[in-house]
Amino acid sequence: MRIVTLLPSATEIVYALGLEPVAVSHECDYPPEAAEKPAVNGTRIDPTAASAEIDGQVLDAEREGEGVYEIDLDALAEADPDLIVTQGLCDVCAVDEVLVERAVGRLDLDCRILTTDPHSLADVFDDVRRIGRATGREGHADQLVAELRSGVRAVREVAAAADERPRVAVLDWLDPVMTAGHWVPELIEDAGGEALFDAPASVPREWEEIREADPDVLVAAPCGFGLDQTAANLSDLTERPGWDDLTAVRSGRAYAMDGHHYVNRPGPRLVETLEYLAALLHPTLFDAPPEDVARPLSRVAV
Repeated sequence: MRIVTLLPSATEIVYALGLEPVAVSHECDYPPEAAEKPAVNGTRIDPTAASAEIDGQVLDAEREGEGVYEIDLDALAEADPDLIVTQGLCDVCAVDEVLVERAVGRLDLDCRILTTDPHSLADVFDDVRRIGRATGREGHADQLVAELRSGVRAVREVAAAADERPRVAVLDWLDPVMTAGHWVPELIEDAGGEALFDAPASVPREWEEIREADPDVLVAAPCGFGLDQTAANLSDLTERPGWDDLTAVRSGRAYAMDGHHYVNRPGPRLVETLEYLAALLHPTLFDAPPEDVARPLSRVAV
């Protein structure tokens, strides 16, 4: 079967099922061999820009009616897919189903489009099974989901022994400030914390809301940013009024985490994300995450 995956999480799921896509999106970079596959889409946004500039570019693209992404019709025709996996969750995060349907129609491709729209861990596990069914890998999918659920249970059991449940805020954008939604509040709770901002999607917040909530633990994990890019944009947080007075900052429990690979990607590695988040909340119960995944903001250098 010739599979095209148009978002990183779907690419990871396909590889985890023992398959390889023939083409991917421009953001697909895990496992490493995915980055060698042809990309069938591009973006009108400069992903290396500052967080405020990226936000402005997204708004401009939406106002102009162009959208954030574009599909390379020639590359898609060359891929000649039997199955395209795309998403309906966020048209800023990846190519959405409407754009894919238009491209398939223009090329008159004979293929199935499978759309994912996960908002929870259960949804992610369901997507694994759906992709498994669509690719004839039902058994592999069931086994993978069982392993992932086992990993979640293991973290919950250890976290349940913690003496405290710290109040946690995870930011998935810095300027403007946005709090992470979807599966992130669930991860916080499973990791032994209390999610201060529980919403079905990421939500823009006034900075005063963050100050008033005054989290015990704060995690900066901007969507699409690795640690280096987060470090380059840290002043978006540290120069805000009252930053130094936040409980998380004063107690040294403000962290940066690789949002690009671990927080914003609804794929199999969310269980690793849960383990790393639990380590930030309960460092005496869990092994510290690797330095290239998460570390205190005080140790994040430009």
